[in-house]
Amino acid sequence: MSSKFLTIVLVLVIAAFCLAQQEAAKLRSVWDGVYTDEQAKRGEPLYQQRCASCHGDKLTGGESAPPLTGGQFLSNWNGLTLDILFERIRTSMPSDNPAKVTRPAKADILAYILSMNSIPPGKTELPFKTETMKDVLIQTTKPKASESKTGTR
Repeated sequence: MSSKFLTIVLVLVIAAFCLAQQEAAKLRSVWDGVYTDEQAKRGEPLYQQRCASCHGDKLTGGESAPPLTGGQFLSNWNGLTLDILFERIRTSMPSDNPAKVTRPAKADILAYILSMNSIPPGKTELPFKTETMKDVLIQTTKPKASESKTGTR
């Protein structure tokens, strides 16, 4: 291989690494307070009406539905961004008719799910548009203060 080719490859690798670092720096964590307490309170009765029949009253799962709280739930979503979870809920829940529940109601339900996983509330409501959740990282444990803003674990 020529040295010119290797130089180009090296520059591209460095550029990709820098871009990835910039994207990671934009991430927030669910631990940064991405929903409000009021929103979670609105989500609880909605969850009980629309989700509990499959996922259980206490979000522990059912015969054919996974738990929405606890270690198994968090480990399944750890390291992913909140938009992925919201999109799953938006497009497939409730399984008999996803369109039966509005986007704002699903955001409230997600806020309730986060609260039941001991994720602390904040001062701003969780938005109901998928694209606005792309910068929120789901993390199993609360990151150290220096890690929270960088998106690292």
